[in-house]
Amino acid sequence: MISELARGVLTFGIGWAIFKSLKRVFWRSPLDNLPGPPGGSFLAGHFNRVFTVDAWDYHKHLAMTYGSVVKLRGVFGAKALFVYDPKALHHIFIKDQHIFDKTEGFAIAAGLVWGEGLFATSGEQHRKQGKMLSSVFSGARMRNMVPTFYDVTHKLRDTFLAKVSTSPKEIDVLDWMSRTTLELIGQSNLGYTFESLAEDSKEHTYTRELKKFPDIYAQLTPAREYVLPWVYNIGTPAFRRWVVDHIPWKPLRELRDIADVMKATSNDIIGPKQRAMQEGNEAVADQVRGGDDFLNVLLRENMKASGDDRLTDEELLGQVSTLTHAAMDTTSSAVSRVLWLLSHNVDAQNKLREEIRQAHDMCGGDRLGYDELVSLPFLDAVCRETLRLHPPAPTTVRETREDVILPFSKPVRGIDGSEMYDVLVPKGTMVFPSFLSSNCDPDLWGPDSYEWKPERWIEGLPSSVTDAKLPGVDSHLMTFSGGKSACIGFKLAQLEMKVVLCVLLDKFKFAPANGKEIEWKMAVLVTPAVVGELGVTQLPLEVSLAD
Repeated sequence: MISELARGVLTFGIGWAIFKSLKRVFWRSPLDNLPGPPGGSFLAGHFNRVFTVDAWDYHKHLAMTYGSVVKLRGVFGAKALFVYDPKALHHIFIKDQHIFDKTEGFAIAAGLVWGEGLFATSGEQHRKQGKMLSSVFSGARMRNMVPTFYDVTHKLRDTFLAKVSTSPKEIDVLDWMSRTTLELIGQSNLGYTFESLAEDSKEHTYTRELKKFPDIYAQLTPAREYVLPWVYNIGTPAFRRWVVDHIPWKPLRELRDIADVMKATSNDIIGPKQRAMQEGNEAVADQVRGGDDFLNVLLRENMKASGDDRLTDEELLGQVSTLTHAAMDTTSSAVSRVLWLLSHNVDAQNKLREEIRQAHDMCGGDRLGYDELVSLPFLDAVCRETLRLHPPAPTTVRETREDVILPFSKPVRGIDGSEMYDVLVPKGTMVFPSFLSSNCDPDLWGPDSYEWKPERWIEGLPSSVTDAKLPGVDSHLMTFSGGKSACIGFKLAQLEMKVVLCVLLDKFKFAPANGKEIEWKMAVLVTPAVVGELGVTQLPLEVSLAD
């Protein structure tokens, strides 16, 4: 009986979404003249090819065959856009960002999973949160984090030394990068320790649950975008939770469990300080007033803020949950990708190790200061090139809140043969800005745009890149997005990457694991797996002592 009612609620949502979408099949859209791939089913459109774990070749096919503005068929016959034209991206993320907003489904899901943080909010609420958080990631605070980054990463180094001291060992690098980046953000920004990183230490529940997130979240994308907006506010929160608990759908229940762990962990981090301050605990209040980590600065700035700008307790909790997840997942994916690339490019690995060791010799120790870290040219080139070619999140999604003209940097040849300099994008259109295709655009980066060449950053970028005026927040790349939706902690992520690489490459060599081919799965976040071992996110590499 309970399951029948739960299924009924879900069926109603699906039916309503189909009803609202049927007219799209018969309605002529201004997008119809844009080039795009043929086919696509009524139910899934092209999305079952665009949003799969092995969609790399299809994304490249779209870009190489149809250009920088591509019409796709969406769910239930809707029209959608796949975009990486520089001028179009500027309008999406800068000029008309209030029109190209987060989809309703994403915003609702983000609120349910992460709480009322930056992922879930838009408009004035997002501006208010961004204004308060911007002070947390200043250059001065980045400098102060470096000693803590080394303290944490040296624990990882010692664990690896214990593992490989007598002979090379196969180590799941992704597992240890996830645990390390979580501890980095915990100690440097939250005043919280998740685990010791010792060889026999137990993996924190948060790390274990978050490893499941990319695949599960991707599986729920159609329901998130086309069902959730119609059912999320039916009944009370308790009723909606009851429905989720009783729908026999494994991915939904797994996402529920992940969200529960994230909320509980965030409460463990921020809750004690909030309660102590509310109870008049002067010792904690003094710690907040004097502390320089993310959490203390956030609480302190919030105390100083006026009534309109002050964040609610739910918003504070959402910021902690958002930062913790984003800082762990994206950075661990990026560092893991660098180590995997270096394992296949021995010359580059040796060159980078030599640069790091020379820097250690010059500073008289194995801890570089902030200025030394950011001034190592090949280390910087390796990080930037990896983030260019392999963005941890290859694409994002926006939805138009009203009809809008989207201009192009160069004309697009329409299906009727005409040259199109812009297009009217109707209200409610889903738009997929492709960070990957922008970062690999041959018109900007040259014929070798799909090759990993760190030297391009040392030799100097071509004028086609620098003149394109891409809206990306860093290095002419879209990896960290742009405008007010840009990743607010991108400098933190880059600094973490450089410290971890300096510590590990100084002591260890990385090589491909014997007999294990790695495939990188495209989801909401790119993750590695061993070919043939389905459902297991991992990156085994052979680790040995460096000469």
